[in-house]
Amino acid sequence: MKSTFTILLAVFLLTAGTTFSQENYTKKVLGNIIFIKNVNGKTIAYSTESGISLLQVDGLMFKDLNKNGSLDKYEDWRLPFDARAKDLASQMSIEQIAGLMLYSRHQTIPARAGGFMGGTYNGKPFAEGQTNPADLSDQQLEFMMKDNLRHVLITSVQSPEVAAQWNNNIQVLAEGIGLGIPSNNSSDPRHGTVSSAEYNAGSGGSISAWPGSLGLAATFDPTVTERFGQVAAAEYRALGIATALSPQVDIATEPRWMRFSGTFGENPWLSAAMAEAYCSGFQTSPADREIADGWGFGSVNAMVKHWPGGGSGEAGRDAHYAIGKFAVYPGKQFETHFIPFTEGAFKLKSKTKMASAIMPYYTISWNQDTKNGENVGNSYNSYIINDLLRKKYGYDGVACTDWGITRDHTVMNSFIGGKPWGIETKTEAERHYKVLMAGVDQFGGNNAAQPILDAYQMGVKEHGEKWMRERMEQSAVRLLRNIFRTGLFENPYLDPAETKKIVGNPDFMKEGYEAQLKSQVLLKNKGNVLPVKGRKLAYVPKKFTPASTNFLGMKTPEKLDYPVNIEIVKKYFDVTDDPAKADLALVFIESPQSGIGYDSMDIKAGGNGYVPISLQYKDYTATEARATSIAGGDPKEASANRSYKGKTVKTRNTTDLGMVTETAAKMKGKPVIVSVAVDNPMVFSEFEKQATAILVNFRVQDQAVLDLITGKAEPSGLLPFQMPASMSEVERQAEDAPQDMKCHKDSEGHSYDFGFGMNWKGVMKDERVTKYRK
Repeated sequence: MKSTFTILLAVFLLTAGTTFSQENYTKKVLGNIIFIKNVNGKTIAYSTESGISLLQVDGLMFKDLNKNGSLDKYEDWRLPFDARAKDLASQMSIEQIAGLMLYSRHQTIPARAGGFMGGTYNGKPFAEGQTNPADLSDQQLEFMMKDNLRHVLITSVQSPEVAAQWNNNIQVLAEGIGLGIPSNNSSDPRHGTVSSAEYNAGSGGSISAWPGSLGLAATFDPTVTERFGQVAAAEYRALGIATALSPQVDIATEPRWMRFSGTFGENPWLSAAMAEAYCSGFQTSPADREIADGWGFGSVNAMVKHWPGGGSGEAGRDAHYAIGKFAVYPGKQFETHFIPFTEGAFKLKSKTKMASAIMPYYTISWNQDTKNGENVGNSYNSYIINDLLRKKYGYDGVACTDWGITRDHTVMNSFIGGKPWGIETKTEAERHYKVLMAGVDQFGGNNAAQPILDAYQMGVKEHGEKWMRERMEQSAVRLLRNIFRTGLFENPYLDPAETKKIVGNPDFMKEGYEAQLKSQVLLKNKGNVLPVKGRKLAYVPKKFTPASTNFLGMKTPEKLDYPVNIEIVKKYFDVTDDPAKADLALVFIESPQSGIGYDSMDIKAGGNGYVPISLQYKDYTATEARATSIAGGDPKEASANRSYKGKTVKTRNTTDLGMVTETAAKMKGKPVIVSVAVDNPMVFSEFEKQATAILVNFRVQDQAVLDLITGKAEPSGLLPFQMPASMSEVERQAEDAPQDMKCHKDSEGHSYDFGFGMNWKGVMKDERVTKYRK
């Protein structure tokens, strides 16, 4: 029963004016959200619509989240995080713990009208002008109320203000049901650039734009990455996001891997330094927002991925697909892939000490389980999680599966299908149980609690109810700890007006743009053609893009257009369509793109479906590939041999090569400046001699490229990986070994090796070049 004081206090707070002062606290009202600032303590906030009350103890204000009229340990913000987490876990039902273990499928705000990431509102799709975009969808209401889910993955949002309003809505719901556990919202990386967007100093944007992970690595400066983490964390918290599903610290030792661009490159020590800086930047709260141990209201949990490293998929195939489920280790470098974790993410220089969460990859780490001999996905493998991660390396943070590993496997080449690699024939409940027994805490991409409850009953049958309850509470404590650390129990709410001021503010935009400038790598500058001085007449060839369909089934029609924002180019150059009149040519291309290494047409022709992944523009025939694959086997395949030897693959953007070679022929010796947007290592020998200058970027704005070309900034980036001399080198290298290829040597005698880069004076040889060559 509530005390008279509690009831009266709640009524007083609801009926008082907008702002007032008391001896021990002050109050601010924002619609149905009330913010209470304890003069000698933390700020708490609650909603008048959630049904909870406040408690005053020792002159301080607390939230009575479980509505029992007394201050429980988990409600007491003065206590250590672990004490609060253990108290709350002990009060939770198995159903509530099961819900806490769920991590939602991808959620857009508002929900898309059908298809992947689709949703409805009162049974109807979102309708602009009729549906409030900040409302919770039917599906979100269901997984929050029925399944007790409390971890939500957010993708696109209509605007920062809508994101803030949606956050408040979901937190009101969470606060008022069960034990009042707030929603821990998360995001995959969301600070990438739109290449055609113009940067205007002093103006803001929808969110600050930074180079991708490869670009951050190319700075060879962890302080840039740490600052990115600090800025991104501020913007995340202003959007209601308290967990980052990043950084991706796999060392990208296999150059054909489609997720190469999300990494910090192939060097384990550079990756470790960047991992440390990234996690420290995200997790460390500013001093005025700190609660304890570096954690606080400005912190964002970093979920580092992917343990034990996913960058060695055989022949470059990716484990989102059944065709790429095997990580192989012909170079015997399995433990080398641990370095970014054990020497980076697990050894932070900041007070938070260690990345708070980790995600194992989909891959089967082929023949690396020396204890049980299992070849199963990493999240199912007790040796990889319990023995290595937990025991050997002492990691006690949250381990969350990658998305969809417990769903059924239906087809070999589906990006969004289930990925139960190695245990495809087991039931969904059996898969959940195996994950729990392996030492993993959470299920990515699962909205329904029932399979976890079924797995719990399996554990009770095998180990007894006491043991299984303790196992569930162990995961609950880990999960709750990260919610307490970020202050969500005290104040999960946002002021949309403040969100608008913070996200994409001019200062953050400026810092992101400056990082883009630092991230670019000058590979070639024959005759010191760069920087271009004075206003010149430039020829910019158009690009033909064939029709395509992406992994979600979205179609893009063919087009012939400038591959750059030509209006921005015109601010730097006069532009002509006649190469004969031009002073120079500006050619904008992308690294070769050949697909996922599988073609259903090959099966129809009697093959096994496997084809090469190429890093060159011209047609590639894999005469030097393995005759027998290292790994193989799938219930849906007749043969375990995944070899593609002798097969030929075409590159989708082969016309990029012609843009360079044909332009060089038309320019008749006049400068040809090539800008390459790079996602993977590539074979430069096809066109390098025809290029006067080559500038590489890792997905930056066109304007940042032009600023370097014209000398408004000087290049300072270094290659965070090797550029192979040929596809023969790619075939001969070991998928798991870093820096084991012969590199391309250009017409100027420069080798495009790890750590290579030029500025206006020539090849750079500063301390960065040697620091990470261990």
